[in-house]
Amino acid sequence: MEMLRYSIAGLPSFGLYLAATFALLAVFLLIYVNITPYKEIALIREGNAAAAASISGAMLGFVIPLANAVIQSSNIADMVMWGVIALVVQLIVYGVVTRVIPGITSGIPQGKVAQGVFLGALSVSTGILNAACITY
Repeated sequence: MEMLRYSIAGLPSFGLYLAATFALLAVFLLIYVNITPYKEIALIREGNAAAAASISGAMLGFVIPLANAVIQSSNIADMVMWGVIALVVQLIVYGVVTRVIPGITSGIPQGKVAQGVFLGALSVSTGILNAACITY
């Protein structure tokens, strides 16, 4: 019985962290879909695999360091701060890549999967490195 009470005691923290991470993910996605030159959700509804690969990689690239921030943080404010940093890093990398490789996003609306996969993989790679840098 004591073990159950101990486990349930963590439920409010779990809920707070889960709500905060979902909110950060929603903010990230809202910003991401508004800075890309195409409408990912509409393209995905049409079956566009390039758009799905690109946004899926962006989400994973953000969520990986966000999950590490949850693990490493000492409190919710600390986690949110590192989550915002992860968000900014992902957006900066997207901005740099689209400047360094002009036209990298132009084929995504046409379903050119290679571009979507490349952008997605770059986002995941950035997220893994970003997560590794979040240490205490």
